[in-house]
Amino acid sequence: MRNITIDNITDAVVAAIGQNGDITPRQREIMTALVRHLHGFCKDVNLTTDEFMGACDFLARAGAVCSDKRQEFILLADILGVEVLVDMISNPTPNGETTGTVLGPFFRENAPVLPQGASIVQKHFDNEESVFVEGYVRDKDGNAIPGAVLDVWEDAPNGLYENHDPDQPDYNLRGRLETDDTGYYAYRALRPVPYPIPSDWTAGEMISFMGHHTMRPGHIHVVINKDGFRPLISQLYDGSSDYLDNDSVFAVKEELIGEFQPAGDALDTDLKVRFDFVLTAADTAMAAE
Repeated sequence: MRNITIDNITDAVVAAIGQNGDITPRQREIMTALVRHLHGFCKDVNLTTDEFMGACDFLARAGAVCSDKRQEFILLADILGVEVLVDMISNPTPNGETTGTVLGPFFRENAPVLPQGASIVQKHFDNEESVFVEGYVRDKDGNAIPGAVLDVWEDAPNGLYENHDPDQPDYNLRGRLETDDTGYYAYRALRPVPYPIPSDWTAGEMISFMGHHTMRPGHIHVVINKDGFRPLISQLYDGSSDYLDNDSVFAVKEELIGEFQPAGDALDTDLKVRFDFVLTAADTAMAAE
């Protein structure tokens, strides 16, 4: 098309999709929607050239800061509520399964493998509260799931994850453990505290532009994997934490809030919390999608 105008530019780009190469129906669906929504956004806000160039610079700087210790684009997606939305679309829970939520930008592969009841704490803090975390992993019919692998991680009492704190040992407050024959799991941790998401780079610019705060409520991350079941990416929230009602990344779900209680004399921790997880079979997940 030789005469491109504001009125026909969107249709011209959509018509070019797949013209010079084989693409799948899904690729066509995604690219068509992307072009139409992106063009619609530019028209809705009357985007200026200076704003466009600023956005390009913003994305370039976000990419430049990404590393194995920081995924800036996930952080940006969290601030905009995109990651939690994609999780809800991709992982429906129609049969009472535990709901998922965001993975976040701080996950690390290959956390230490620990025995049942072990501690993920490698460094102690003056203001820490220790907590015994336990529960069961079951299917939707209540059957135990033995051998499910829980990958857990949390921030320290100073509000930092170990990969953002040079004073913490490698893999502090991270660990992997398996459920036993009854589906039971247990480990010792520290009470998670509210913390600000990293705001020293483009994520900080974005959240400031939105006029929103940076704080997340106290939570423990968990990823559960077991052959034959859909992986669960979720979080356990402290029911006494601040920011449960206004999480900066919109990831709190009521059913993921646990009650941290005094442990009593039977345990060697200050607190205890019981939280059970329900997994869904992989074939059920595919049917739901």
